[in-house]
Amino acid sequence: MTSVDVLTFGETMVSLRSDGPLAQGRALAMHAAGAESNVAVGLARLGHSVRWAGRVGRDPHGDFIERALRAEGVDLVLARDGGRHTGVMFLERRTADVSRAFYYRRGSAGSRISRPDLEEPLADGAKVLHLTGITPSLSPQALAAFAFAAETAAARGMLVSLDVNYRAKLWSREKARAALAPVARHAGVVIASDDELDLLSAQPRGADGVAGTAAELLETGVREVVVKLGARGAAAYTADGTTHADAVAVEVVDTVGAGDAFVAGYLSAFLDGGDVAARLRRGAVLGAFAVSTAGDWEGLPRRDELALLDALTPGCTDR
Repeated sequence: MTSVDVLTFGETMVSLRSDGPLAQGRALAMHAAGAESNVAVGLARLGHSVRWAGRVGRDPHGDFIERALRAEGVDLVLARDGGRHTGVMFLERRTADVSRAFYYRRGSAGSRISRPDLEEPLADGAKVLHLTGITPSLSPQALAAFAFAAETAAARGMLVSLDVNYRAKLWSREKARAALAPVARHAGVVIASDDELDLLSAQPRGADGVAGTAAELLETGVREVVVKLGARGAAAYTADGTTHADAVAVEVVDTVGAGDAFVAGYLSAFLDGGDVAARLRRGAVLGAFAVSTAGDWEGLPRRDELALLDALTPGCTDR
């Protein structure tokens, strides 16, 4: 294998999506869905080299995921597990802003990702290792792999990007904090919604303490603390101050995957050498593509399509 721009890993599942209540027996659409692979697809569409590592079962669902990611130009380090199934989730859309997930992933192949699965990809190097707080919630093996990857990547000079991506259905806030806060010290960039950033702090602060938590993380060596604010845009805290970008105003069709799209945009602009304001702007643009189209990543743009929303793209302010 050769070195890539971005390495990431985690569980990708088959997502069976309904446009209404599941209890009414609505038609289901089949998608490949996983926070890390969503980011990988977003970056690959923008021309970056991306590698995703994971495990799927030896079943049609695993075949579907492999085919979908390869078709998007994502390089795969994929283990096929004959003894475990590929994870499945049902996604029920209740309103344009509210979807409910029902997971069938316990004991899945993806939840058994472990340190040996990552040793070779990490050895081959990357400019950025992107992690999310979903993977360590899946199993003790996944948690150990997550911690190993962060420490190893930081020691080898890779930028470690950590998106908290807290899922209450997978673990408690207390367990998440115990797992994520120690790993945050290896990160150069941390990304979180305003209601989950405090999971990277030793002390709970809540959404009202975002600035304090950001300052604490910067003191530990994190270079950029990026806070997703939904319809209010996003903010980045650095040693030079705070930069804010408004969200791009578009008609909302489907909010699932918007956070992952933002991360892909932010990391893309970083890889292109853009400053913090440029990273926030591209994150906002990809987030707008995500929410104004259906699917986790299906509507994300190619590089030559980034300008399609230029007339709507917000500016950034520094404080």
